Amino acid sequence: MTTTHLTTDNIASVSLTEADADRDAFAQKLGRSFEEYGFAVLADHGIPDELIQRAEQKAKEFFALPDEVKRGYALGQGGARGYTPFGIETAKGHKAFDLKEFWHVGRELPEGHAFADIMAANVWPEEVPGFRETFLELYDTFDRTGFKVLSAIARYLGIDENYFRDTVRDGNSVLRLLHYPPQKEATGEHIRAGAHEDINTITLLLGAEEAGLELKTRDGRWIPVSPKPGELVINIGDMLQRLTNGRLRSTPHRVVNPTPDRASNARYSMPFFLHFRPDFMIEALPGTVPAGEEPKWPPISSHDYLLERLREIKLA
Repeated sequence: MTTTHLTTDNIASVSLTEADADRDAFAQKLGRSFEEYGFAVLADHGIPDELIQRAEQKAKEFFALPDEVKRGYALGQGGARGYTPFGIETAKGHKAFDLKEFWHVGRELPEGHAFADIMAANVWPEEVPGFRETFLELYDTFDRTGFKVLSAIARYLGIDENYFRDTVRDGNSVLRLLHYPPQKEATGEHIRAGAHEDINTITLLLGAEEAGLELKTRDGRWIPVSPKPGELVINIGDMLQRLTNGRLRSTPHRVVNPTPDRASNARYSMPFFLHFRPDFMIEALPGTVPAGEEPKWPPISSHDYLLERLREIKLA
């Protein structure tokens, strides 16, 4: 039996099992939500509960390490791999840094791969047994789930449902482990994550059950995104917005500070930023540019666009 319900403001919440029963209906529900809100919620996504719980525990073990140990894994590289300390990332257009720290896991490439000079090798904390195995397994699972979502998006756009397969093959996707520490004192202008749009193709997010994630609607309202436990929040990134000439929205979103009764609680989440491969040229798909008009954005490679945006948020 499939399950479909609506979250706040009719953001679609759809079961992945519907894709097996009726791919067109599944694609339409996701696509309409992405077109209006840039967001959707995915239930029954197939990522095992045991893996999710194991990953959450390993992330908590790492972030509980002393700061001097964690900082030993801060490698620079625009935060592409390893640890980025509290107080570094700042949303585009903001002066106040975000109240978070995080760890990045990237794609494991074979020796001599063509993208090895672009995509840095992973590093792994020796202090947390099983960290590497857990997060490589989660990375691969996210990768497969993300392609299923992209297939539905392709169907919604009226193009071959396998169109995205080659565009994301060996893509520069990143799994981020996020820790928003408890707030024990006034934070001033700082919030957990300032309003921003994601750079990448699509984002798949685990751990948004804890209140705080909000998106901005077309009419300028901030509304909460409130998935049920275990559901995935999925949103469109700027790269896919450019590819569809704005048809699918990359929506501003933020993580606001907790209410006073929750301020002593940390917040953990695990977004997977699914990227095109570095040499993919992002240019408007046929049929997305109205007759007589020019595309909204010029063509640009995925890698060049990533670097441009990382500089804007002080990660490059």
